[in-house]
Amino acid sequence: MSAFELPRYTAPDFDAAIFRGAPQARMLPAPRDGVAPEGYHAMSIFPEYFKIGEDWLLAEESRMDCVPVYENGRIVVREFRNLRKGDAVICGRTEQAEEGIYLYAHGFDARTDSVDTFAFRQGHSRESSFSRDYDQLYDLLRYERDHGKIVWVVGPAFSFDYDARDAFSRVIAGGYVHAILAGNALATHDLEGAYLGTALGQDIYTQRHRPNGHYNHLDTLNRVRYHGSVEAFIRAEGIDNGIIRACEKHGVPYVLAGSIRDDGPLPCVYGDVYRAQDAMRDQVRGATTVICMATMLHSIAVGNMTPSYRVLPGGAVRQVYFYCVDIAEFTVNKLMDRGSLTTRGIVTNAQDFIVNIAKGLGV
Repeated sequence: MSAFELPRYTAPDFDAAIFRGAPQARMLPAPRDGVAPEGYHAMSIFPEYFKIGEDWLLAEESRMDCVPVYENGRIVVREFRNLRKGDAVICGRTEQAEEGIYLYAHGFDARTDSVDTFAFRQGHSRESSFSRDYDQLYDLLRYERDHGKIVWVVGPAFSFDYDARDAFSRVIAGGYVHAILAGNALATHDLEGAYLGTALGQDIYTQRHRPNGHYNHLDTLNRVRYHGSVEAFIRAEGIDNGIIRACEKHGVPYVLAGSIRDDGPLPCVYGDVYRAQDAMRDQVRGATTVICMATMLHSIAVGNMTPSYRVLPGGAVRQVYFYCVDIAEFTVNKLMDRGSLTTRGIVTNAQDFIVNIAKGLGV
């Protein structure tokens, strides 16, 4: 039984004077497709309320650097490229109710203990002990398996290692992965490991280079393209291990966003960056926990599109948990600097992290 309990969300007191005396949120029509009116309001990752009529409406789903649109009695949040001429875009650059807009960053605050102004080791670095973070993460994942949506954002690093591939496959089979966001490399090298036992020509167990091994990922890509799909390749070639095979077996969706440097790529890789972004955001929309591992660019991208809260069916507001795991302290700090209530960093290599997670979850 999980010991995890979600923190309670406390909504603003809309009977307070700043709300009662606030003006209506101002709206202007989008002048053309893909263009916001002058003075548009840009969203954050925090809950934001807008005064429409006598009510303060919460944007139920948000994304940093997008704009709020009033539509059919609700606040919807759109990228600039998805605006349509005539959309009722909310305008205003203040966020404390002066223009009918209120940004609320403290709804999940539970700490009442005092913190010294000066104290050592308040943040996380390579010198930190992460034992408590792991324990909390095990409890969170057990809770989320049945009550939330866990999205993993992963780089190719741990597809190079036999134990890491096996551990993540078991985490998938255990129900702790509801979607994966990655690039061509993660899937290519994972499939190479299953097909030829190597990653970039290096044995995934002994780490020794195979003769002519630099061809192996290309041979894998070519074979997948011959079969027409990853699913057909797995079936035809009798692939019985790996991360992507586990996703296919257990019905876990994965979004592979293309890059200018991709080889191949695999048939399912999105070559259009904005179609990839849309597909990633479709998975992030329902995410309640996001774990980013060993991929700076994908982590920053997903960090920008993940709000710090989620509105559940029935209207309850819950916290979104966001973890960044990387051997580079800079990457962890970069994500923590995004201003989230929930971003937590763990400075370690992805291979050790995922093996620890599998052991801690007992899968």
